[in-house]
Amino acid sequence: MEIKIKKTYKAIHEKLCVKLWAELARRQTRVWLCKLATYLKEIQHVDILSGYKSASVAEPGTRRSNEEQLWEAAGYLPFSRAKIGSFFQERPVLKNPFLEDALLRGYLRRHLPQEAPFSDLCAFGERVANEVDDWGRECEVTPPRLVHFDPWGRRVDHIVTSPAWKRMKDLSAQEGLVAIGYERSFGEWSRVYQMSKLYIFSPSSGLYTCPLAMTDGAAKVIQSIGVSWPVDEAYGRLTTRQPERFWTSGQWMTERQGGSDVASGTETVAVPQTDGSYKLHGFKWFTSATDADMTLTLARAQDRTGATTPGSRGLSLFYGEVSRDEDGRLKGIEVQRLKDKLGTRQMPTAELLLDGLPLSEEGKGVASIANMLTITRIHNSTSAAAAMRRVVQLARDYATRRTAFGKLLKDHPLHMQTLARMEVETRGAFLLVMDVCRLLGREENGMATQLDAHLLRLLTPVAKLYTGKQAVAVVSEGLESFGGQGYIEDTGLPGLLRDAQVLSIWEGTTNVLSLDVLRSVARSSGMVLHAYFTHAKVRGASNVSSLAPAVKAVDGALSELEDFVQIAATRAPGYLELAARDLAYSLARIYMGALLIDHACWKGASSSDTYAALRWCEHDLCPVATKQARGCYDLSTAPLDAALVYDRPVQG
Repeated sequence: MEIKIKKTYKAIHEKLCVKLWAELARRQTRVWLCKLATYLKEIQHVDILSGYKSASVAEPGTRRSNEEQLWEAAGYLPFSRAKIGSFFQERPVLKNPFLEDALLRGYLRRHLPQEAPFSDLCAFGERVANEVDDWGRECEVTPPRLVHFDPWGRRVDHIVTSPAWKRMKDLSAQEGLVAIGYERSFGEWSRVYQMSKLYIFSPSSGLYTCPLAMTDGAAKVIQSIGVSWPVDEAYGRLTTRQPERFWTSGQWMTERQGGSDVASGTETVAVPQTDGSYKLHGFKWFTSATDADMTLTLARAQDRTGATTPGSRGLSLFYGEVSRDEDGRLKGIEVQRLKDKLGTRQMPTAELLLDGLPLSEEGKGVASIANMLTITRIHNSTSAAAAMRRVVQLARDYATRRTAFGKLLKDHPLHMQTLARMEVETRGAFLLVMDVCRLLGREENGMATQLDAHLLRLLTPVAKLYTGKQAVAVVSEGLESFGGQGYIEDTGLPGLLRDAQVLSIWEGTTNVLSLDVLRSVARSSGMVLHAYFTHAKVRGASNVSSLAPAVKAVDGALSELEDFVQIAATRAPGYLELAARDLAYSLARIYMGALLIDHACWKGASSSDTYAALRWCEHDLCPVATKQARGCYDLSTAPLDAALVYDRPVQG
């Protein structure tokens, strides 16, 4: 009888302990858990604390202990198998970038309403999200490498790229990423269509948009000088949709003495041969897309005595094909090393020794470079806007998946305010880039007025310099929206920022392009500014009362800009140089404001279009006028700036 009573007591006691343990575990009251474990140990019931420890090291397939069964009955075995817990944060998901972009779709519905481009971009967006983005990641984690010698010691200089990089080349041909601009199936809007497709592709391309930019630029140069022998074959290959025929072009300009200052920095010489051809000899410090099939490169042509002409007058642009001899050696080229870059690691960039690179004809004047720069700078601007759009798309998706402080990120007003500011920047950049593409399309189709041509000349460097700076800021802000994960390499997010940094450097830094803006003003006798003021005036918004504050801001900024130009014209030349950067920023901001207002006025516009225009026009649209009023461009500031930069501690 006594034994039966003890067994009954023990069963009741165990049930009470299990219920109490489950409740305490649910509340995660560790102090009381420890007290209960101590008590149970003292009455020689079960060692629950040791059961807690054993649960964390039990191997799969082993028999569960009494202690584990007790924990399981309590419903509290969080680390019994996984050891790292059961919570895993959902990653941001890349959805069809065309369908997810309301502004892109609205812009095309307004200006290019045909169904064919829409269907093509929709299908391409699906392919980018489901297939191409993985290729881009493969290019990132498998960067190019240089193999100098074969196993038997012969110099071969093979640049080995990932299979995904090669797939990108085939895709580019199939999708017409260069060809669309030359087929011109949609007239003046063909460039808008082409750049819209590249805009979708760029962030997932593994930087393949860079060789495509140079390929497009090379095709433009050949077209501008006349498609004839020996470059007619190259032109056909650069603009084909057939992957087996498609060529990409490199751009080999930069030498040790400088990048943008090619007039004084080019030492490479073109030596004439008896058959009328040339051979190149020199050293190229930075060659982009070094694995390309052909290149455009700068050199100084020697005369029969070996003399060259200094300065830009002595420079020529040469076309050369990259080929190998029977032994597999590059003809007239040695690859010295690949560049170890901050970003754009997916694309091979190298130092090249040109030791007799064969050229079939005499070079063309450097004036032909202008056409190439227009194209490559527009590509750069497109990639900048695309980088902003991509980080915004990922950040807003993540905000629907990440919970912090008891609610989703999308339900935190401050977080939404931050993303909205990024969205406004992205919208302004997109509309500016597309308007430059529109102007290019009009020029190429013979529809451009003189004002259009002047505006294209002015806005090309303005768009490139401003969107390049925007991209770095917006993508950096975007990484913050992912918290610590934005800093972790294998998420793929940091690569967006590293790659964005090149956008303000390649094809002219911010200061170089700001001076180019001044040059365009001087060489056109101010006509580029006349074209700007004519186009930037807001029209058709007077009957949209909700846009009144934005219209007032743009009109006021235009008036301030006109006042600045008149004052600057009376000052010494150094005055405008000090103001060049802020002048370029002002040109960009005012024009973006006008474009946002214009887009918000069309019949298919949404309330978000109106709100974006209002938010953009809260900026200081004319910083050059603001800083002029503070005396920032007085020539006396130049030595003060230098003294500040080189300030040294007082000796003694």
